[in-house]
Amino acid sequence: MGSGSPRCYHSPMPAEPQVSYRFGKFLLVTRDKRLLRHHTPVPLKPKAFQTLLFMVKNPGRLLEKEEFLKGLWPESFVEEVALAQNISQLRKALGDGSHEIIETVPRLGYRFIGSVEVITDEDSSSPVTIAVLPFEILGDKTDNEYLADGLTDEVIACLGQIDPLHLQVIGRTSVMSYKRTSKSLTEIGRELGAAFLVESSMKPEGTRIRVTSKLIRAADQLQKWSASYDAEPSSMLSFQRQLSAAIAEQIRLSLSTERLDALKRRQTKNPQAYDAYLRGRYYWNHFTPATTRRAVECFTQATELDPHYALAWSGIADAFSSAPIHADASPADVWKKAQMASEKAVCSEPELPETQTSVGILKFWLDWDWQAAETAYRNAIHLDPSYSLAHRMLAILLACKREDAEGRAEMARARSLDPLDAMHHALSAQVAFFTRDYSGAVEHARQSTITLPDFWIGYYQLAQAYEQQGDYHLALEALRKAEDFGNANSKVTSLSGYLLATLARTEEASAILQKMQQIGNQRYFPPYANALVHAGLGNMDTTFEFLERALEYHDVHLVLLTADPKWDSFRSDTRFVNLLNRSGLPPDTSRLFVASSR
Repeated sequence: MGSGSPRCYHSPMPAEPQVSYRFGKFLLVTRDKRLLRHHTPVPLKPKAFQTLLFMVKNPGRLLEKEEFLKGLWPESFVEEVALAQNISQLRKALGDGSHEIIETVPRLGYRFIGSVEVITDEDSSSPVTIAVLPFEILGDKTDNEYLADGLTDEVIACLGQIDPLHLQVIGRTSVMSYKRTSKSLTEIGRELGAAFLVESSMKPEGTRIRVTSKLIRAADQLQKWSASYDAEPSSMLSFQRQLSAAIAEQIRLSLSTERLDALKRRQTKNPQAYDAYLRGRYYWNHFTPATTRRAVECFTQATELDPHYALAWSGIADAFSSAPIHADASPADVWKKAQMASEKAVCSEPELPETQTSVGILKFWLDWDWQAAETAYRNAIHLDPSYSLAHRMLAILLACKREDAEGRAEMARARSLDPLDAMHHALSAQVAFFTRDYSGAVEHARQSTITLPDFWIGYYQLAQAYEQQGDYHLALEALRKAEDFGNANSKVTSLSGYLLATLARTEEASAILQKMQQIGNQRYFPPYANALVHAGLGNMDTTFEFLERALEYHDVHLVLLTADPKWDSFRSDTRFVNLLNRSGLPPDTSRLFVASSR
């Protein structure tokens, strides 16, 4: 590439051997006394950790209470209740199925009956966490910001797929918040939980671009490696692959031929198509209706230049699939376009997390085929465990299916991978809301608005959680902010009407219904929104009329019926159950919530 190979300066990183224990979805790391679930830390008090460690070291053997007490509290007199409390905490931490792993033998003790794998040395290493900081543009910044942002995105994506078992990569939203920051690298590393940082700059020099990258240990800002490249703009395609491979080598990871080949297939070989794709990603990441339209134009241009460009087709699919939920687009207007783009993406390159996630988004929101959606999300996570969007979307699906423990765990994983992504926090609030954890929903929604103060979805989540808690004044205040920032999204409008209706402010709720009717006379407006306000007013027959209309129009908001607590009073109504059955959405979710509300 230009002047070619990177010039590297580095010293080897010492390996840190350890012994750990893997069982089920968990890894017990003895060196730093942590329990991980899919790489996500599970909080445990020290004695609870010691109790679990004591059991996994003796799998299948009955450990009597006296043996526990002597082993865990050798120099103290402790009653059996302390041991019982530790076991109780462990069962909460392990979630569903914990009683199948920790067996209680009445009056005697406990037995760990899960399958335990002992892992040593390199096999047990916790993933190294790395953050790719935004590329800094030196000199003339004219029209180069999209290229800098695109390179940042691509290096993140490539690193995430090189060695998922040993390398965890912080998501792009979190690192982009450090653009032009004055914070030290140590501060950034601490805030992101990253052991290493990649710091890069690019400087236009005539028709060429000089790119310099450094790998820095966050704790002491020690430079472990650096490389410089002189590149033609058309050579940027190979640059991000070379950079990713070079960084990985410095962290002493194994690069299989298969993974390197997959990285080569990830991007187009057409420089103009790649440039159009980078511009599309730049516009897409602004998340406004205008920039989304511009992103689709750029992605489409990329596919015209390279009809087999999977990532560009994936961008088109995501834009169309999400438009009905985020921008109130008519499903009829976007459904076939989303299907076509999704099929093109996965047929062009099925072994990409982005294309698999695009399939999942389509299957979840538009096709209502949740089994296929879950398969696609899990495929994406298998391909790149650091791809936070796949974890987030899987979490939403699991919460809608009432698989609460795994839904919360997947959402926590998404947050750990991209901790400064406001959408992750907002949809963490949605997951908590669906599981009836309203205080948790409030906390997540507040964090979302702190991370991004003008984020309407965060205020919407805050409002619906406050409403369920009975804090109506705070709910109305949050809704006013959501209205200020939300471009009159139907979810904000309908929640306002619903809340006013439940407060017996009937005239104001009716005025909102009239407003929605006026909008509906001019363009598509989700029938679900009308149904929700009528539900708040207690107009049962009219509510079902609009729900039937929503089914006719394939209103994507109907997926919320499976889990949203605002519909709990309807779950025993045969018309409601019948509607869900005809929609093809999971039929027994309603019965789960009816049972849990008794």
